[in-house]
Amino acid sequence: MTQLLRKQLTRFAYALNRFSRLYSHLPAGFEPESWKSMEGLVRCSANHVPLSPIGFLERSSKAYRDNTSLVYGSLRYTWAETRQRCLKLASALTQLGISRGDVVATFSYNLPEIYELHFAVPMAGGVLCTLNARHDAAMVSALLSHSEAKVIFVDHHLLETARGALDLLARTDTKPPILILLTDSDSSSSSFNSNTYDYESLLTTGTEKFEIRRPNSEWDPISINYTSGTTSRPKAVVYSHRGAYLNSIATVLLHGMGAMPVYLWTVPMFHCNGWCLPWGAAAQGATNICIRKVSPKAIFDNIFLHKVTHLGAAPTVLSMIVNSPASDRRPLPHKVEIMTGGSPPPPQILAKMEELGFQVNHIYGLTETYGPATNCVCKPEWDPLPPDERYRMKARQGLKHLGMEEMEVKDPVTMESVPADGKTIGEVMFRGNTVMCGYLKDSKATKEAFEGGWFRSGDLGVKHDDGYIQLKDRKKDVIISGGENVSTVEVETVLYSHEAVLEAAVVARPDNHWGETPCAFVTLKEGFDDVNADQIIGFCRDRLPHYMAPKTVVFEDLPKTSTGKIQKFILREKAKAMGSLS
Repeated sequence: MTQLLRKQLTRFAYALNRFSRLYSHLPAGFEPESWKSMEGLVRCSANHVPLSPIGFLERSSKAYRDNTSLVYGSLRYTWAETRQRCLKLASALTQLGISRGDVVATFSYNLPEIYELHFAVPMAGGVLCTLNARHDAAMVSALLSHSEAKVIFVDHHLLETARGALDLLARTDTKPPILILLTDSDSSSSSFNSNTYDYESLLTTGTEKFEIRRPNSEWDPISINYTSGTTSRPKAVVYSHRGAYLNSIATVLLHGMGAMPVYLWTVPMFHCNGWCLPWGAAAQGATNICIRKVSPKAIFDNIFLHKVTHLGAAPTVLSMIVNSPASDRRPLPHKVEIMTGGSPPPPQILAKMEELGFQVNHIYGLTETYGPATNCVCKPEWDPLPPDERYRMKARQGLKHLGMEEMEVKDPVTMESVPADGKTIGEVMFRGNTVMCGYLKDSKATKEAFEGGWFRSGDLGVKHDDGYIQLKDRKKDVIISGGENVSTVEVETVLYSHEAVLEAAVVARPDNHWGETPCAFVTLKEGFDDVNADQIIGFCRDRLPHYMAPKTVVFEDLPKTSTGKIQKFILREKAKAMGSLS
C-alpha cells in the first residue's frame, strides 16, 4: 500500500467518522441534501429563505394597514403604526450597541411595548429574553448575569425590583445592562439617570427606514425563555426563528383564529413568548387587547367592551372565572374561544366554563416545546355522552399539533412505546421542529433532555386506544405508598369535585411505615370555612382506592408561578418538614 493511498484512506476514515457523528441522531434513510441527486435543481435565494415570524408583521402592515393592532386603555395603534414603531425601535437598539446575537431582556407585565419588542429585537438581530414579572431582585440579577443581557426594558411598576437586581450585579464583575423604562403617560420621569432611558424617547432616536437584520440561518436564536421554576431553578430554553415561525402557525390553527380576531392578553408574554401568539396574532391581523393585571372582572369587562373572540389561560385562571361573584361577570356577547394549558384542567372546571359560554380548547406543552405542542381535538361522537364522561374525554391532553413531528409515550429505559391501553404509564416524549434548540450554557442538561433522539418531557402519561394521551403526573410528583404508585392528578381531580374545594394540590409526605402518603393542600371556597380535614379525607376514600386517598389535609392558599402553575416544590418541602405520619 503506497503512502499516498494510506493518506487518502486515513482522510476518508476521518471524514466517514465525522459524518457518522454529525448525522447519527437523524432518522434512518436520511441523506443530507439528497435533492442534489436530481438534475436541474438548485437551492438559492429565489426559493430558500430562512423562516422567521418577523415576516408576519411585514404582511399585516399591508393587509391590515389601518386595522387596530394594539389596545391598552385609551391607547390604540394600527398595524401600519406598529410596523413603523418596531422599525424605529430596532434602529434605536442598534444605536445602543445591540449586534447580532446580543440579548435584550424585558421585565414587565403585558404592555404594548412588550408586544412590539417581540418584533423589534429580532429585527435588530438580537435575542429577546422575557423575564417573569414575579421574580425578586436576586432572581432577576441571576438571570441577567446568566443571559448576559445588554439592555433591559422595565415596567415602571417593577422599577424598584429591577434597580435592586442591577445593584446586585454591580457588586460582581458583570456589567449591568442599560435600563429602558416603560411608563404610562402620567408617570413621572424624575427617577431617570445617565444609564436609564424612557421607551418613547428612545423610539425617537430610531428611523423607520431601518434595514431589517434578517436571520442568516433559520436556526438562529430568536428568544430565551427561562422555565417557570415549578420544580427547580429555572433553565434557559433557546428558541429558533424556525421553531417560532412554525409554532406560531400551528397555535393559530389549533386555536381556530381566522382573519382579524380580537385577542385578549391574559397569558403572560414572558411565558413561552405568550405561547408564540405575539407572532401568531400578527399573522392573522388580530387586535391585541393588553391588560396589566388579570382578574375575572377584567376578563368579562374586556370581552364585553372589545368583543374579544379569543384568549388563553391556565386552569387556575379558569377556576377564578367559574368561582367569581356574579357582580364581576357579564353575559358573553358571543361564544368566546379560550385555550387552556399548563397543568391538567379538572373536568368539572371545563364543564362550568362551557356553561358560562366559553368554548374551551385544551392544549398541552412545555417551555421546551415553544408552549403548545398538543391539543385535545373534540369529536362529534362525544356530544351524546353523559356530561361526566364527555368532560373526562376533553380533559385529556390529546394529539400532537401540526407543527410537531412526533409525540409518543415511551418507556424511558427501553425507549419502546407503551401499549395504547390507557393503563401502562410511560414518559411523554417529543420530536420535531418545534422542540427547543437546547438549554443555554448547560450542555449536560441538553444532552440529558435529548437522550435517545427524543425530547424527554419529564411528564408521565398513558396512551388510549384512540391515540390520545393523558397525563398522570410529573416524574417528581408520583407518590409511592406501600409499593403502589399514586397519581397526584387523579387525586386532585377527585378533590376538585368536592363542592367546597377551590384549589387543590397533592404531594408526598414521608412515612416511616408506608414510605410516602398523599398529603393534600386545599384552598376552600368562600362560605365553606366549616369543612374539615376528616370530611375531605372521607370524600376521597369514598371515590378512590384507600391507599390513594390523602392521609393529611392542609388548608391554605397555594403558591403559584405567574402563569398560574402551582409550585409543588414548595409544598413538597412543607410536607417533608411535617415528618412521618406513622
